[in-house]
Amino acid sequence: MTWFMKRLRIALALMLPALTLPALSLHAQDTSNDPDRGTITKVGTTAAQFLKIGVGARPIALGGSFVAEASDLSAMYWNPAGLGVMQGAAVQFSHTQYLADIAYNYAAFGTNLGTLGTIGVSLIYLDSGTMEVRTVDEPEGTGERFDVQDLALQLSFGRALTDRFSIGGSMKYIREQIWHSSASSVAFDVGTLFTTPYERLRLGASMSNFGSKMQMSGRDIVNSIDPDPRQEGNVEIVNAEYQMDRHPLPLVFRVGLAWDAVLTENHRIVATTDTATPNDNSQYLNAGAEYSFRDLIALRVGYKNLFEEDGEQGLTFGGGLNLRIDRALRARFDYAYADFGRLEQTHWFTVDLSF
Repeated sequence: MTWFMKRLRIALALMLPALTLPALSLHAQDTSNDPDRGTITKVGTTAAQFLKIGVGARPIALGGSFVAEASDLSAMYWNPAGLGVMQGAAVQFSHTQYLADIAYNYAAFGTNLGTLGTIGVSLIYLDSGTMEVRTVDEPEGTGERFDVQDLALQLSFGRALTDRFSIGGSMKYIREQIWHSSASSVAFDVGTLFTTPYERLRLGASMSNFGSKMQMSGRDIVNSIDPDPRQEGNVEIVNAEYQMDRHPLPLVFRVGLAWDAVLTENHRIVATTDTATPNDNSQYLNAGAEYSFRDLIALRVGYKNLFEEDGEQGLTFGGGLNLRIDRALRARFDYAYADFGRLEQTHWFTVDLSF
């Protein structure tokens, strides 16, 4: 018991900075009594918002605190360095019927190349479904229909440099399409994963969505106008294009810890926490915990976006079932529930096959 309490105090001391960083930052920002000097979060100033949703039922059930626990194919989203600890090959499929009946899907494949590292490819795809075109003059619909489709195609690589330290990176092509207009960009992710001298404690960090700005273009922003309706005899119809703004990608930096509070042959309890610093919102914290029995059944709980200003996200929970199909094939089924406050909730489903 004395040994356990000593290790517990060490772990809490190491985790304290990560837990308190968002609160200290927000307190420092809100110390001014001048209302004209309030915090500017830049909410709604970035493009490709679908990149902020997250992937995988297991990370979502842990409140999105996965940067130091990334160990499956969802690591390509949270921290590509997690690919460095992956063995063999695997495929993963994830689906959620997101808010407003938006279909949000993730598919990934990765394989270990031995001493070279692990390479993976993934696709995030969002589809709004068909909607009616409505205008001020025809609020009930013009008879036309449109949809919104977003995708991110990503190539990732991770490698364990030592038995304690891994690095990883990703390059991705991003595209947003609204009816006949679209925008695209190329972005990069980098990450590191470190097992501390206290072997049950892992430290992870990642930077996601570092890339060029996006600008919509297409025939929806082309309009025919008369450049000078007061004169006759000149060119009456000229095709003009609305000047669209260029918007940055939702860059985010994450740093987090994962601690195996209990690690025995039959039982494992891991606690995770992340702090995230986005370029379009206030700093926030994610936290979660997972209990697994014999690497067969897992129960998870978490809290997402703590300290985020005016945020709706909060409680998350879920579970998983890990089955061995034969000597070479394992299948894992995960589920997650995520509360969105006034926007109700989302349900996440993931299937992971490793071989």
